[in-house]
Amino acid sequence: MPAAAPATGEIVAAELQALGEQLRAQRKRLGVSATTAAEAAGMSRVTLHRIERGEPSVTMGAYLNAAAALGLALGVVAAQPPHRRQADGVPMRIRLADHPQLERLAWQFQGASDVTPAEALSLYERNWRHIEQGALAPRERALIQQLVAGLGGSRLLV
Repeated sequence: MPAAAPATGEIVAAELQALGEQLRAQRKRLGVSATTAAEAAGMSRVTLHRIERGEPSVTMGAYLNAAAALGLALGVVAAQPPHRRQADGVPMRIRLADHPQLERLAWQFQGASDVTPAEALSLYERNWRHIEQGALAPRERALIQQLVAGLGGSRLLV
């Protein structure tokens, strides 16, 4: 039976889910079966599937082994320091490269690498009809929820 999942926030859960989706996509791109990938990573097929779902109870070592078996390397990227977030947890600036749908909507911000939370929420609201909702990554979905909760009065105006 799997270990109990540690308590994680929405952002961490979304990042784990996105990581799992990336690992699964790489496995599919390579045309490798789950059984073969799991054997190469030294784990059971069930554990690999749990990784691909982004379950937080799977060890970091298992995630690293799965990535290595698929020819990927995982690294650590510095997150925005806590003091760079507003009281409601919304970042002070939102990096466009981290949110593909937002980046697509922000075409008029030529040369900009980030936007304010108010600008981001406004872009989402004004251009919601252009959002591919099925293609929203969990991390971007979590950002939209944060923006709506922190700035939008708990309502997305679309």
